[in-house]
Amino acid sequence: MGTLGRVILLQGLVKRYAAVLALDGVSLEVGRGECLFLVGPSGCGKTTLLKTVNRLVEPDAGQVLVAGRDVRESPAHELRRRIGYAFQQVGLFPHLSVAENVGITPALLGWAPARIAARVDALLERVELEPTAFRSRRPHELSGGQAQRVGLARALAAEPETLLLDEPFGALDPGTRDRLQQAFSRLRRELGLTVLFVSHDMAEALLLADRIAVMDAGRIVQLGTPRELLTAPADARVAALLETPRRQSARVDELLGGRA
Repeated sequence: MGTLGRVILLQGLVKRYAAVLALDGVSLEVGRGECLFLVGPSGCGKTTLLKTVNRLVEPDAGQVLVAGRDVRESPAHELRRRIGYAFQQVGLFPHLSVAENVGITPALLGWAPARIAARVDALLERVELEPTAFRSRRPHELSGGQAQRVGLARALAAEPETLLLDEPFGALDPGTRDRLQQAFSRLRRELGLTVLFVSHDMAEALLLADRIAVMDAGRIVQLGTPRELLTAPADARVAALLETPRRQSARVDELLGGRA
């Protein structure tokens, strides 16, 4: 990984669910401070691959290293406290308030209450939720998009160096999604976060990623920068994923040129 250094190393990962081969010998490296997107059709293995990093999925074969250590060396719950994780289904604890949900990992790590409270408020502001209005709410009092933002704040709460994201902006309206994507991009660069990000949205990947891994049938079919994928798609599968953002961009150009 050159001067970046390697934070996540996946080697020869295999995972089967009954007759389905979800991961077929996948190997991948994520450099320090890098944002690497996993994209591909539903069922291609991208979420399964993401979950091997924090042991929510145990591969049948292969090895996962984070910061040079095999993830199996630590109890799973300790590993997950060091790695931020946010996913589309959110998974907020229904009996806890928003503040308690966001602050749960720092509390488990023994942070002082005042430090937790300050961190919670700062992160709620980052995800466009006014702390005084949302701190005491319960998950059932939130919209889907609000809950998703709380989930992202919770993933960042313990100041992790590594972040796993699975469709974290999927339930947001377009305007909020765009603002939070920009805020996330700034934040991860400011903090030097290493991010592995699952998305079904190729446009999102092109805008936010340093590199993109395109998956199909449990394998990585192309790995490269957004420019490399746009200028030299490896095959028809990659080209098909790029077709929608290309078509949308061309249509916008037509409208701006007054040719609608």
